Amino acid sequence: MNTPTTILSNEHINILKVVGALTRECSAIEDGKEIDEEFFTQAIDFIRNYSDKFHHAKEEDILFKQLETPDEEMHCNPMQQMLHEHDIGRNFVKNLEKGVNEGNKDEVLENARGYADLLTDHIAKEDNILYPMADEALNDETQKLMLEQFSKAEQKRFEKGTKEKYVALANEFEKRK
Repeated sequence: MNTPTTILSNEHINILKVVGALTRECSAIEDGKEIDEEFFTQAIDFIRNYSDKFHHAKEEDILFKQLETPDEEMHCNPMQQMLHEHDIGRNFVKNLEKGVNEGNKDEVLENARGYADLLTDHIAKEDNILYPMADEALNDETQKLMLEQFSKAEQKRFEKGTKEKYVALANEFEKRK
């Protein structure tokens, strides 16, 4: 059975492609390259729309809320930390955009690297700790219901073709050297 956590883990793959491109772009800037405003504008758009509105919304509005119900038993609850890290990531992106707009290399580097490092660790925690705990706590019926909620959330947040546009952008960024 396809599970909610499988869907979220698969979305992490696309997010990590963009994180990798951010890291490579930071290295290029450190080697003397100018700030590529188009790249960062596209990366920020991806992060705000695919990572945050599309992916994090399913985590925060569906998975995390379901895991907070009394019916679901987990031996510990890491969700507050995950939510806190989502907020830290949003702050990095806000400051990254400011740095790009001001042409401030130091601010771009600090916030792009901060975001990349945070997300790399954050995704590892979700994929290796939170999601297995969730799979253990959620029964098949609840997971099926959540899959339906995921589908509705995707339709509500993205018009047809938008998800594919962002997946294509992630794939393009992955090839970028």
